[in-house]
Amino acid sequence: MKTSRTARPPRQTTSQEVAELQSSLAEATATLDAIRNGEVDTVAGPASAGARVYTLEGAAVPYRVLIESMNEGALTLATDKLVLYANRSFARMVRRPLEQVIGASFREFLAVEDRGPLRAMLKHAGQAGSRVQLCLHASDGSTLPVLISVRSLATGSRSALSVAMVVTDMTEAHRTEALLRELAHRSVAAQESERRRVAVELHGHITQMLCAVMVRSQTLVDHVAPGDTIAKKEAGELRDLVAKAAEEVERIARDLQPGALHHVGLPAVLRSEGAAFADRTGLAVEVTCRASSIKLPAGTALACYRIAQEALKNIAEHARARTVRILLERRGASAILTVRDDGVGFGPAQRRAGTQKGHGFGLLSMAERASCVGGQFSVVSGPGKGTTIQVRVPIRAGSTGLPSPRARRPVPTLS
Repeated sequence: MKTSRTARPPRQTTSQEVAELQSSLAEATATLDAIRNGEVDTVAGPASAGARVYTLEGAAVPYRVLIESMNEGALTLATDKLVLYANRSFARMVRRPLEQVIGASFREFLAVEDRGPLRAMLKHAGQAGSRVQLCLHASDGSTLPVLISVRSLATGSRSALSVAMVVTDMTEAHRTEALLRELAHRSVAAQESERRRVAVELHGHITQMLCAVMVRSQTLVDHVAPGDTIAKKEAGELRDLVAKAAEEVERIARDLQPGALHHVGLPAVLRSEGAAFADRTGLAVEVTCRASSIKLPAGTALACYRIAQEALKNIAEHARARTVRILLERRGASAILTVRDDGVGFGPAQRRAGTQKGHGFGLLSMAERASCVGGQFSVVSGPGKGTTIQVRVPIRAGSTGLPSPRARRPVPTLS
């Protein structure tokens, strides 16, 4: 026995549903037209709940033309660091097709050690001047030093858009910096060479001539008649004046070329320099060498001596100090030279003003000398708090004190 089934008539679509379908179709058509015309950007990216489509509104055509013409890389990132937009300049930096950059995670272009600094910077993206120097890793295995600047974006919508990013290629800047550093190091080397030449001239010629004049002056004193007291006194004063001039020339020659460094070492020379400085200025000078047996390479010892010289010169001219302390110590594989005074000190504004007037270049000179031997230089000062200058240099055999082409240019720090 067969059971007949009555077919249901098809449900009639209401006019309201037709209108809604037409409205949705019109909206979809308008969105597609906007995407084709560059008025709206879309990126499809993975998400925990499946694929997700991001839309970036307001990307006007003139603005896009400007961004695409930039030499710098330009990107916009979602909160999860997904690249929502990138210009072709950035694609060239990482040596990938643009379609492989958009929709990828920005972390793919960074080394693991660079992700932490970027993460920290993104937390402060709303602050002006949020910048960090990192290295991009290109698809061919090469690296590119870049400066990354970020700014948070307020879109006023629920878009996942979070920050805008500008990436500047620093290759040329680093090359220029290396050339300037090499020039500075050569300048220091040329300066030392000229110092040696002048020291030899002073010691080998001028000092000998003054000594000869001093001997002749003594002969003149001896031949003056005993009764001519005025002439004898004048001749004696002339002899003493010539002797002082010879001593001063000899001191200048020693300052220009401290030969004692090679014979007695840096600790002994620092003690001698401190004693001479105390005699000239009347200041209380304390020299402590906790590593008297330390053996520094010739170039490193000379750099430390020059830094101490310059520091004492600044103290005499600007510090208005009462006491000076010089400390040489060893910490692990490094030697540390510290020169501290209790003078008037200075702040950042005073330091900038001093540099503009030509008084602050002594600090730069000291930093360059530390750089020449692979050292680190720092300055700590404050108004009324005195000044502490410190240089940390490596102790290693075979150091020549010549510039290291790969060393980064040091910047003296002030706190």
